[in-house]
Amino acid sequence: MDGAAAAAATELREAHRLAGHTDRVWALAWNPAGAVPVLASCSGDKTVRIWKRAPDGAWRCTDVLEDTHNRTVRSCAWSPDGRLLATASFDATTAVWEYNGADFECVATLEGHENEVKSVSWSPSGSLLATCSRDKAAWIWEVQPGNEYECVSVLQGHTQDVKMVQWHPLLDILVSVSYDNTIRVWVDDGDDEWHCVQTLTEANNCGHSSTVWAVSFNQKGDRMVTCSDDRTLKIWDTSADLSQPKTGEGHESWRHLSTLTGYHDRTIFSVHWSSEDVIASGAGDDAICLFAEENSS
Repeated sequence: MDGAAAAAATELREAHRLAGHTDRVWALAWNPAGAVPVLASCSGDKTVRIWKRAPDGAWRCTDVLEDTHNRTVRSCAWSPDGRLLATASFDATTAVWEYNGADFECVATLEGHENEVKSVSWSPSGSLLATCSRDKAAWIWEVQPGNEYECVSVLQGHTQDVKMVQWHPLLDILVSVSYDNTIRVWVDDGDDEWHCVQTLTEANNCGHSSTVWAVSFNQKGDRMVTCSDDRTLKIWDTSADLSQPKTGEGHESWRHLSTLTGYHDRTIFSVHWSSEDVIASGAGDDAICLFAEENSS
């Protein structure tokens, strides 16, 4: 399909506008479970809003999660079973909320980062939670009985703000992206010690030349996309299972496949790989771009 045909076949139209936050909305997260679509949004107004689609198709705010964070709520993420919602804030804390059938209750507050928490992400099993911060570190928390969370590892390696953490969709592999222009891949060595097994850089891996803002995987986990201040999107082959320790020569690694450039003329802040294998990017030029792989790859 050529560019003109693709443009004709794909049209984005505003379906609904959800109003309620009184400051910038920083992040959105779809609940992965349940028959009714549920969306969480977090904002500079220090609140999280829960939106549900009514039988008539209208979207309504059903819950406002407030009075827990005292600064901007920067990131939100549902657990894989949709039961818990984690929210990360510039107040240096991460809150975990549980729906009790009537409303949402804050069941845990995770403290430890020195300053702003920028991102939060659940592992595919839901047994681990990752957070990252302006303090240059990523933390891994293990879910314990009774809504307790234990920090099992503090990942040091980035030299600047860590902008986002994202788990591989199938494996206990964590990816972090940073203001230091790098992408780091972290795994457990089998003895509950987490290590960086690969760092994707401009010099060695055709990586980004400026701040890396976001990362997303496809559903199979064999492809990853990242976006950056350098106004590019980069596609990575992540089919190698780095969670299995390798020794000797022939060590497997993730590798660069493609760079998408020339589509945005300002920083690309957000990227998401959908279940339909469409990549959506959002940038400071007020544009949203959609990308699909051609049959010829």
